[in-house]
Amino acid sequence: MGDKIAIIVHGGAGAWNLASARLVTAITACREAAQAGQQLLMAGGSALDAVETAVRLLEACPVLDAGRGSYPNRNGDIEMDALIMDGRTLDSGAVAAVQRIRYPISLARRVMQETKHALLVGAGAEAFADQIGFPRCETADLLVPEMETSPSAGPYGDTVGAVALDATGNLAVATSTGGMRRKMPGRVGDSPLVGAGGYADNRTAAVSATGHGELLMKIVISKQVCDFVAAGLTAQAASETAIRLLAERTGGTGGLITVDRFGQVGIAFNTAAMPYAFSLGDGKIVDGR
Repeated sequence: MGDKIAIIVHGGAGAWNLASARLVTAITACREAAQAGQQLLMAGGSALDAVETAVRLLEACPVLDAGRGSYPNRNGDIEMDALIMDGRTLDSGAVAAVQRIRYPISLARRVMQETKHALLVGAGAEAFADQIGFPRCETADLLVPEMETSPSAGPYGDTVGAVALDATGNLAVATSTGGMRRKMPGRVGDSPLVGAGGYADNRTAAVSATGHGELLMKIVISKQVCDFVAAGLTAQAASETAIRLLAERTGGTGGLITVDRFGQVGIAFNTAAMPYAFSLGDGKIVDGR
């Protein structure tokens, strides 16, 4: 596959206020995440390392609904979901409805690498974290009061994600979220589900999705993009077609980022905005919303 590398990240498709300082902060966080991933890839790092590193930075950003800044549920607890997937092997790891974890994406990777399972939830996932000595935090460390009241945050949450292609031709995806604002305890959206919140296959593409999870699940949107790529569509056309399908079949809103096996990127959304940033090779970071 040669030495073509690419990384693209998003900060969630939602009802962003286009004039808000929060959106500016989100775009800046996306730039920093894409840059960190690019530097890692340029140094010969793996796509898996790049997407995990990028998403950790997004989880640390207090204006994004993942890790710190996640929306509380109806009980005032923060329950988070995350998925990571390796396009080379199709291995994946995910956690759902986990509490008191600052970096859910890193716990998802440990599930992939250190268990025979693909998805651990709730108390079981937290017990696994404690068993492997994975750092825990307090709920107060994750709560950002203005996120609960921000008028520029959509009701569906603002998932974060990253997709990458490394120099060896491997693709990977990472997706993380705090989920829907004031959701029922135990609610799990599309983000930790293979094929919905993300999908990566070296034969086609890596995709991370964001939006109204219950509706994204209905069309298995990330796998749908990969299938469109397999049928001959470009990364951009495949992303746009999947968003159109989402709207037609479910009336849903969301967004997608895609990188195919040739390093071509796709960005599509039908919401007010979706902060994103990407880089191709050693090129400069391109951002947008």
